[in-house]
Amino acid sequence: MNHPLVSIITINYDQSRITCELLNSLKGITYPEVEIIVVDNASPTDDPGIIKDSFPEIVFIPSEKNLGFAGGNNLGIRVAKGKYILLLNNDTEVDPGFIEPLVAKLESDPLIGAVSPKIRFHHTPDTIQFAGYSPLNPYTIRSHGRGYGIKDQGQFEEDTVTAYVHGAAMMVPAAVIRHIGLLAESYFLYYEELDWAERMKRAGYTLWYVHDSLVLHKESVSTGKMSAGKIYYMNRARILYLRRNTHGFRFFIGVLYQLLIAIPKNGTKFLIKGNPGHFRAYQHAVTWHLNHLFASEIHKNPEF
Repeated sequence: MNHPLVSIITINYDQSRITCELLNSLKGITYPEVEIIVVDNASPTDDPGIIKDSFPEIVFIPSEKNLGFAGGNNLGIRVAKGKYILLLNNDTEVDPGFIEPLVAKLESDPLIGAVSPKIRFHHTPDTIQFAGYSPLNPYTIRSHGRGYGIKDQGQFEEDTVTAYVHGAAMMVPAAVIRHIGLLAESYFLYYEELDWAERMKRAGYTLWYVHDSLVLHKESVSTGKMSAGKIYYMNRARILYLRRNTHGFRFFIGVLYQLLIAIPKNGTKFLIKGNPGHFRAYQHAVTWHLNHLFASEIHKNPEF
């Protein structure tokens, strides 16, 4: 097969040891043409210098401030030289041959906008996290992960079209990014890859799950599995996705659902469970939208 250059981009934020584990994993890959770009998102306490010292062959980009998932990856994409851009979470480890099937899939059809591998949990490596996504419900802004949480017994051994790719590991042609623009930085964390995928589909591209490529995901190392920060950014991003991607009658119903059902229900749940910190985080997520009700920048897409 041809071996076009693949630019692998990963974001480090106060997790140099975890990032080094990924880079050690990447040393074993069999694909011959890669560049590895690490963006440090202004780590406040951890010294990211160990990454560059331990892996001098990488491209290391220190950001002056924390740009979030979208902004950090955009910083890397702007300097990437590859035909294909692979966004890879720093809390992943990879199968040695995981790149070849992704490249082969993209090479097979110029109308494929993005691909993601099979993703299994690192802590239970026989359990699936991602084998494709169902479409988001236009009102609840939630989706169902195909195969999520079940044992991998070979039941997903076929490439399939998916509604969305997975932010922990997704490969996108640079030409597609030039066409639709970079990740929307108004998200900061969560839902930005779903928004990106939606823009790809509107531009006529398809998205694929690639069954014979494998990545293991440690999941939520930077934000915590159910931290106040994760609750804030996840819920802020869910409503932002609604505002950016839903229109007309569906938008009206979606807003009503959030105001009359989702927000009261979730807020009450946090209080009943005795999590005032989580309640405040959720409250701040909603308040952010009230404070940015007419902000035009939330609809902007940076150009590549």
